[in-house]
Amino acid sequence: MSSKLSTFICQNCGSETSQYFGKCLNCNSWNSIVEEIKSKTSKYQEKKNSKKSIPFHEISSKKILRFSSGFREFDRVLGGGIVPGSVVLLGGEPGIGKSTLVLQSAGKISLNEKVLYITAEESLEQVKIRWERLNQNSIDLQIFAETNLSLIIEEIKHVNPSFAIIDSIQAIHNHEMQSSPGSVSQVRECSSELQNLAKDNNIALLIIGHVTKDGALAGPKTLEHLVDTVINFEGDKISSHRLLRSIKNRFGSTFEIGIFEMLEEGLREIKNPSSIFTNKENISGVTTTITNEGTRPLAVDIQALVNKTFYSNPRRTTTGISINRLHQILAVIEKHVGIKLSEFDCYVATGGGFEINDPSSDLGVAISILSSLKNIPPLANTSFIGELGLSGQVRKSNNLRIKIEEAVRLGIKNIVVPKIEEELNNNFQKLINIKEISNIKEAVDYSLSK
Repeated sequence: MSSKLSTFICQNCGSETSQYFGKCLNCNSWNSIVEEIKSKTSKYQEKKNSKKSIPFHEISSKKILRFSSGFREFDRVLGGGIVPGSVVLLGGEPGIGKSTLVLQSAGKISLNEKVLYITAEESLEQVKIRWERLNQNSIDLQIFAETNLSLIIEEIKHVNPSFAIIDSIQAIHNHEMQSSPGSVSQVRECSSELQNLAKDNNIALLIIGHVTKDGALAGPKTLEHLVDTVINFEGDKISSHRLLRSIKNRFGSTFEIGIFEMLEEGLREIKNPSSIFTNKENISGVTTTITNEGTRPLAVDIQALVNKTFYSNPRRTTTGISINRLHQILAVIEKHVGIKLSEFDCYVATGGGFEINDPSSDLGVAISILSSLKNIPPLANTSFIGELGLSGQVRKSNNLRIKIEEAVRLGIKNIVVPKIEEELNNNFQKLINIKEISNIKEAVDYSLSK
């Protein structure tokens, strides 16, 4: 029998102490420390064969042979497909569609690879009901309903699948530990055991994790450090659209996104995502910008409503962009365009509530605000790209070439951009009208002149 070790662990942040405190010394939360008994050693954490260090040049470089998840959007977020031996953590709000996504993906993968789906939250009959609703096909897909970690590990070793799914990590427990399932120590230890098993047997492992009320992944932060890829499944329960966003990826680009639509028969990929965030109407207060999410360019509408305020302090509200960026853009407009906005309420929203982090959308926000204020529609069929500097200049944008290519693909006739190289302008001269500007005043004169 293995010896036992008693520790006191904060259920909020995961910090460990050797004695009980009423208040956690790390996160300052009260009454969150719980005594937990755990084993000093783990049979999967001990290495069977001793290893020695080798010179770096003797390491053989092998090409990573990925296999498809069955969804092109999922493969994009993963960096091109699933890497054998990798561990992926998928998080999201309850009811957003995590289990639906992985069950559909498991069925598609099983047409070419052996797949094991481990459900710790539902019975086999409940999974079968969802499977029939999704109307999926499979060849080599096995389902196992269990919450005991040791039995799960035995089943994975027995089946030896290419791809295994744990739904979810908060529902399974290690019987050698006295804490309840979902506690910090249980999540950490179970994840560590499963990760070692996946690496030793070259099994691709996908772990579904719960999120807290703040939207962060539940459990210790070490869980996110432990895995190779962290993905968030986002969306509004009212809207049918879902975003799959990469937060961490050792095998691909971070902040890559995949876009799905939730239908009655399951999730469907959106092949032309720019179409769901844009509207072709040319009305005042609405502009189109092209932003980059990972390696993908996306066209997104920016809507602004500027109205006379009835309060001593004007209201500033945003959806999809940072409120601090709006304040900065309003200050630049007041200083360099000469229009006083302190007497107006200002509301700015992106198409579909899509969150934009790319600063090259600044110019589109500024033009939409001025368009709403003057009640003049901006230049028709035009996209605006450029970051606004505090001195009023329009700064260069990253990945400008692929943004212009996306505008051409969407049939946009005009695009307003910062100064670019002559070679780039010549390449697109016959495909789109490129207007180069150096400051916000030039952009306003070109875009809002009747």
